[in-house]
Amino acid sequence: MINEEITLRKLEILLAFVETGHLGRTAERLQLSTVSVHRALHSLEQGLCCALFRHEGRNLKPLPSALALAEHARSALQQLNYGIQEARNVGGFHAPQLKLGAMYSLTVELIPRLISGLKTRRPDLDIALTLGSNTALLAQLAEQSLDALLMSLPESGLPAGLLAVPIFQDQVYLATPASQPAPHEPAELTDYRDASFVTLGSGFATAHNFEQAFAIAGFSPQVAMRVDDIFSLINLVAAGIGLSLLPGRVHSLLAGRVRLTPLAPRYQLQQTIGLILPANRERDPNLLALLAEARMLQTAGESLPSG
Repeated sequence: MINEEITLRKLEILLAFVETGHLGRTAERLQLSTVSVHRALHSLEQGLCCALFRHEGRNLKPLPSALALAEHARSALQQLNYGIQEARNVGGFHAPQLKLGAMYSLTVELIPRLISGLKTRRPDLDIALTLGSNTALLAQLAEQSLDALLMSLPESGLPAGLLAVPIFQDQVYLATPASQPAPHEPAELTDYRDASFVTLGSGFATAHNFEQAFAIAGFSPQVAMRVDDIFSLINLVAAGIGLSLLPGRVHSLLAGRVRLTPLAPRYQLQQTIGLILPANRERDPNLLALLAEARMLQTAGESLPSG
């Protein structure tokens, strides 16, 4: 029966003492005082209710019972170390791969810049990128299938246990085909009650802004199509299938096919783009490097695209 007097630390001390055969050398190896080593060994005897040592003058000699316990302690400590390493690997701590989740729109500029900097810091790190909606990415982070996220920070706040580093702010614009006449600036959404719109599906930050803007306008837009990535959305707008609302960070993708027009002040909704990771993994070497790179981009936020 294991009682509170038998601890892993005391077994480590026993093993070191059996290997060194000397209280002083054991204390030096474990960076303890000789008194602490002697007290731990005596406590271990009391916990076992079994003699482990005999005194020879001022020296302490292990009995066969101590040698037997030390041998099993060695095996148990090795297995525990293997278990700790396996748990860290499964949990992503110091793993050779970083599983990063992100919104589609951030692949335009932010993701390449961040990954380039991260590879400079950790050249051997394998980075796996998963793209999706805010809702899907947060679910995968909770399931530990992703290590960190780059996305629009939720307006309602983060779930408990998550850490966020804001990087830059973006705003939403009215997106219209470049082939059509330019809208009046700033765009008043109530002028588009009869227009068709295309938008992202639920769970995306820009889809949430779409709903917010039209709630402010006081009407439900005519939605011709919903899609699951921003690249398809841009193509639909360019083809004249419908108007939309798009974040300024996609400006470089438009290639003159889609025009972004600022919205009237009451519709100007901002997205805060940032890095999200589990707070209990902040000291993970891979995530430390990712945090450092995100903070560098944070200081350069004005140079990131926003329309």
